[in-house]
Amino acid sequence: MTSVMPWERPGSKIDDRHLQRLAVIYIRQSTRQQLVDHQESTRLQYALVDRAVALGWQAVRVLVIDEDLGKSGSSAVARTGFQRLVTEIGLDHVGLVLGIEMSRLARSGKDWYQLIELCALSGAVLADSDGVYDPGEYNDRLLLGLKGTMSEAELHLIKQRMWSGRLNKARRGELAFPLPSGYVRRPSGQVAFDPDEQVQTVIRLVFAQFERLGTLHGVLRHLVDSDIQLGIRLREGPDKGTLEWRRPNRMTLQTLLHNPAYAGIYAYGRRRVDPRRQGPARPGTGRVVRSRDGWHVMIPNALPAYITVAQFEANEAKLAANRARAEAMGAIRNGPALTAGLVHCGRCDRRMSVRYHTQHSKALPEYVCSRDVTNYGAQKSCQLLNSACVDAFVEQQVLAALTPAAVEVSLRAADQVLAERAELERLWSQRLERAAQNADRARRSHHLAEPENRLVVRQLEKEWEDALAAQQRLGEDHDRFTRSSPHILTPAERQTITALAGDIEGLWRAHSTTTADRKEIIRAIVDKVVVTVLDTSEQVNVTIVWAGGTLAAGEVIRPVQRLQQLSYYPQLTDRIRELAGQGIGANGIADRLEAEGFRPAKGGKRISAATVRDLMRRLACPAGRVHPHRPAPPGEEPGPGEWWLKHLAAELETTTSTLYAWIDRGWITTRRESRWPTASSPTPTSKNSPNSANAAPVRPAGTAAASGPTPPKQQGNRLHERTVLDRSPRPSAF
Repeated sequence: MTSVMPWERPGSKIDDRHLQRLAVIYIRQSTRQQLVDHQESTRLQYALVDRAVALGWQAVRVLVIDEDLGKSGSSAVARTGFQRLVTEIGLDHVGLVLGIEMSRLARSGKDWYQLIELCALSGAVLADSDGVYDPGEYNDRLLLGLKGTMSEAELHLIKQRMWSGRLNKARRGELAFPLPSGYVRRPSGQVAFDPDEQVQTVIRLVFAQFERLGTLHGVLRHLVDSDIQLGIRLREGPDKGTLEWRRPNRMTLQTLLHNPAYAGIYAYGRRRVDPRRQGPARPGTGRVVRSRDGWHVMIPNALPAYITVAQFEANEAKLAANRARAEAMGAIRNGPALTAGLVHCGRCDRRMSVRYHTQHSKALPEYVCSRDVTNYGAQKSCQLLNSACVDAFVEQQVLAALTPAAVEVSLRAADQVLAERAELERLWSQRLERAAQNADRARRSHHLAEPENRLVVRQLEKEWEDALAAQQRLGEDHDRFTRSSPHILTPAERQTITALAGDIEGLWRAHSTTTADRKEIIRAIVDKVVVTVLDTSEQVNVTIVWAGGTLAAGEVIRPVQRLQQLSYYPQLTDRIRELAGQGIGANGIADRLEAEGFRPAKGGKRISAATVRDLMRRLACPAGRVHPHRPAPPGEEPGPGEWWLKHLAAELETTTSTLYAWIDRGWITTRRESRWPTASSPTPTSKNSPNSANAAPVRPAGTAAASGPTPPKQQGNRLHERTVLDRSPRPSAF
C-alpha cells in the first residue's frame, strides 16, 4: 500500500486545531481615494467571509478586521488593524489568516516576515485566492517569502513609475502644484497674478519692507502695526478658491520670502523626505530643504515675477546671515555692541561672539573668540577685548565715510518716506474700496429678497448692518492714519531732513536714532572688522573691510587687567624710579605721569596716587618728600618718639589706612591736642577716620595718653580735637 504524504491529502493543512480558533479576514485599501474609486475590490474582500465558512469555520467564528481601510501597507506603525491581528496571533487565538492577496497584509519585508514567524510559532495558516499556506512547512514558507518579496518590489515599482512621470512632467514645467499667495491657476493651466489688486499690493509690500528693514520680525511688526492682513486662496473644501484675509504670522512670511516662485522661477524638488526625521504615520513630515544645487528642476522666467532673481538671492543671503549661528552674522539686535557679528579674530579668522558682563548695573559688551574653548576644550580664549575701543574706531570711520554723501542721503531719505507713505495710502484705498463693495453687495442682496420672507430678510438685514459698521470703522481708522502720517511731506519735514543730513554726526548721536539703526548703517557699508591684539598688551590692530573691498586700518587702545600688560610698563617703572629719586611724592609723580601721557591699565586719563604709591613700594623707591605739618598748639608739640601720622606712614613705608587699622587693633596708642577753634573751624572728625585732614604726633606704645590743656567751653564755640598717636613696636609682619 502506497502511503500518502500529509501535504498530498486534500485539505490536510487545516485540521480541528485550526477550526477551534478564529478565522480572521484582513481587509485593507491603500488610500481613501481607492475606497471611492475601487469599491468592487472592497466588496470582494468582505466576501472572503464565505470562503472561511467554506473551509469549515462557523460564521460566528469569523473575525473581520477592517480598521486599516485607507492606509498604506508600507509600514505597520499606524495600522491598528494589523497590530490587532499580530496580537491575536501571538495569543493563539487565530487558526486562519485570510486575505484577498498577500500584499494586503504587508508590503514591508520586516512586517511580513514577522507575521510569518508568529504564524509558524502559533500554528496558524495563511490563505489567499490561490491557496492555503502553512508557515511551519518549508515549501510553503519559501512560497510565502517569495510572495512577500514580490509585494514589496511591486510597491517600489509603482512608486518608481509615478515618480518618473512626475519628474518628467516637472522638467517641462507642466507639473501642477499648490501655488503660493499672490498667484492663481487659470483653467488652461497657466499661472497668473492674483486678480485681486490688494493681494498683489500686500505681497509687494512684504518684499519692499524686508529689503528696507532686513529682518523677518521687523516685517511682521510693520504688518501688525499697520493692521495689514494677507490674502489667502483656500486650496480645498467646498469654498476652494475663495479669498480669505488672515493675520500675518512668522511661518507664513518665512515661507513667502524663501519661495522662488515670486522671482519667476519654476522649482521642483526643493524639499525631500529624510526617513530619519519622518514621524510614524505622518508622510508629510521629515522634509529637508535642499540647496539650489540639489533641486530636481529649476526653470527661470517660467512664472510671473513679483521680484527679480537678484533680489531673491539677496533675500536668501540676508535670511541666512540673520540665523543665530557661529558662522552667520546674525540679525540686528538691541545690544550696545555696534559691530556685533562683524568682528573677526585676526589670529584664527573666526567670527568673534559678544559677551556681556554687568558693572554698576550697566551691561558692558566684550568681543571674545572662544571657539577653541567651546570645541576643543582650550584653557583660554584666543582673544578677548572690550568692545568700546573697537566700536569707537569703527564709528569714527563710518561717520567720515558718510559725510561726503550727506545731500544724497537726505534726498534718498525723503524719497523713501514718500514711497512708503504712498504704498500704505494705496493699500488703504483698496481696503476702503473692498469695504464699500461688501456693503453694496449686502444692500443688493437685501433688496432682492422677498419682503414677506422675514426669516431671510432679517438675516440679510443684519449682514447689511454689519457691512456698514465695518465700512464706518475702516473709514475712521483711515482718518486716524491720515492725521498721524500724511501721505506727503510738509515743507517743515523736508527742511528737517535736509538739515539733519548736513549734520551726520548729530543725527548719529540723536536720541531718536536707536542702536539698531546705527548697526544697520554700519552693516550696509562694512563687510567685516578684523581685530588683532598684540600679545597681551593694550594695543589692538583694527582693519575695516568696506563693502567695496577697500581697507581701512588703525590702532586702538583697549583696557587691560594689570599694569604689567601695558606695552610701556618698563618705561613707566623707570620714570617712577627717576621721579622718586628726585624726592617727589606720589601725588606729584601722578601729576607728572599724566602730563607725560602715561595712562592707567583699565582706561582713564590719570594713574592715581594710590597706584603710584603701590608701585613705589614694589619697586623699593624712596617715599619722597613729606610736607611739614602746621604747628601744634603750645605745649603739645610731638615729643621724643612721636610722629605726625603722615611722617609715621613714610617712616614705615605704609599707608595711613594701615595705621588706622593698627589703631583699631590696639597696636598704636593715641593722645589728643586741643586748641580754641576759630569762626571757620571745621566740624570735628572721628579720630580713626582716614579722611581726617589733620596729621598727628605719636609717642611710644605703652605710655598713657596725655591730654593738653582744656580751655573752658564758651557759648557758640565747639571744641576742635585732633588725633595724636603713640607709636607702638612694629608688628612681626615688618
